[in-house]
Amino acid sequence: MALKDIRGRDGEDRAADYLLAAGYRVVDRNWRCSEGEIDIVATRGASLVIVEVKTRRTAWFGHPFEAVDARKAARLWRLGAAWTRTHEPVARGRRLQLDIIGITGEDPRTAILEHLEDVR
Repeated sequence: MALKDIRGRDGEDRAADYLLAAGYRVVDRNWRCSEGEIDIVATRGASLVIVEVKTRRTAWFGHPFEAVDARKAARLWRLGAAWTRTHEPVARGRRLQLDIIGITGEDPRTAILEHLEDVR
């Protein structure tokens, strides 16, 4: 496994731990379909939250949030809709929400974590 893949996995682990501590319930991770992958699916209150995690060693080439442009966000919304269709009992009655977690630093376990909620 490439170093960037290990860093990404460590970032997703850190994000999941953060979400749990913040009162979210993680219901799925690394869900895949023909259109792509969702890093984390969580619930919190009446929301079903699709979470994209971006982990970077530095912000030299831009902040992690900048990696989620309009096209990527639209794809994540489509993936969220696909997830809800295949997991209807969990999704029923919940409002779909897109969040981004950016992690910046050499070691994802101790790096700066930022959480952007309800991206439109």
